[in-house]
Amino acid sequence: MAMSHDKIMTFLLETFPDAQIELKDLVGDSDHFSVTITSKVFSGKTRIEQHKMVYEALQGHMGTTLHALSLKTQIPKE
Repeated sequence: MAMSHDKIMTFLLETFPDAQIELKDLVGDSDHFSVTITSKVFSGKTRIEQHKMVYEALQGHMGTTLHALSLKTQIPKE
């Protein structure tokens, strides 16, 4: 079962409302995405902590309805 672009964006924006998010469907199957999230909330966190925050935002869908996600997190440049 696939997950729509809009549904993923909804989950991410609920958790990271200030974020700049670039979400791309890599092969057009709603199953393989890449996302870059830029948010101040990642400041002071390790890359692992940042990625855990994103996986938590997806509410258990990673690995089930969302098969593959290439993930990049970053802090905005000031």
